[in-house]
Amino acid sequence: MLKLVEKLNNAGATLVVVGDAAGPQDYRIPNVHFFSMNDQLSLPFRTATALPTGCYARKNVGYLLAISEGADCIYETDDDNAPEELWALRSLRTTARVMAPRKWANVYRMFCGENIWPRGFPLQLIADETTFHQAGECAVEDKDAPIQQGLVDGSPDVDAIWRMTLGRPFAFPPGQPSVWLPPGTWCPFNSQTTWWWPVAYPLLYLPSHCPFRMTDVFRSFVAQRCLWELGFGIVFHAPRVVQERNGHNLLRDFEDEVVGYLRNPEIIDALEKLFLRRGEDAISENMRACYEELVRMSVFPESELALLDQWLEDVRDLMSARGFTGNLAGSAKGSG
Repeated sequence: MLKLVEKLNNAGATLVVVGDAAGPQDYRIPNVHFFSMNDQLSLPFRTATALPTGCYARKNVGYLLAISEGADCIYETDDDNAPEELWALRSLRTTARVMAPRKWANVYRMFCGENIWPRGFPLQLIADETTFHQAGECAVEDKDAPIQQGLVDGSPDVDAIWRMTLGRPFAFPPGQPSVWLPPGTWCPFNSQTTWWWPVAYPLLYLPSHCPFRMTDVFRSFVAQRCLWELGFGIVFHAPRVVQERNGHNLLRDFEDEVVGYLRNPEIIDALEKLFLRRGEDAISENMRACYEELVRMSVFPESELALLDQWLEDVRDLMSARGFTGNLAGSAKGSG
């Protein structure tokens, strides 16, 4: 966190840290905007009081705080991730290898030749070369990408099966160019080191009524589906962050991930079949349509829709009021 604050300070940016019921009550790092649980409950956001406690989705409050400060871009991370020397602010327009369309993409294999896959990737496709092989040379183009995911060295974001069977410190080969996945190609992305621009701010929403290990994965599926209606794909970057992972019970992580192992292909098939409207003004409507479908499938209970509606109202009010002027802001979950 000290390294992240140093990087953000040099960029004239703000770090927002949100706590939870377990604490802490203060956060003794200079130039950090820390919001304890009590601080959050006094905020004028519907979401702040509606979210459950002891829940990773309290990170939603950090996103709202960043939007309320007029952030031109939001970088999200967690407190066990440290920026490396090459870490720097990113731009909406980025240069990337353009990958050929496919149903699923194992992006990790597009950056290395080793047996590794992102958390949320279908287990039955781990050995499927069509998910990572590229026939011929990739075109390299400049792409506007309002969601950009960074890979991580040290402890990349993989599932519990990889950690229990292949787990070891891992580093991707350095110097690999970024990858752009076209609309229609699925790859789960996480909340570990991810960049968001204003058109995608509503899609930041992390659902609460699902296992902890699936909240950002399910979010990534909804976000991708909605972005496609704007003509955008997702960009993945080579690592500029190293994770020194907080302690985890891997069997508990596995238990949390089971619903994804069993249902992720079914979930994306259902989202693909939805009729969504084109255009930026349809994002909130499209998000709700996606979550309504997931409620119908019993991925989420009905109560998730009430939280989503409060989030969408908060985001609408803040985006209307602020107009996206000001510095980049960061958002981090301070309780690990």
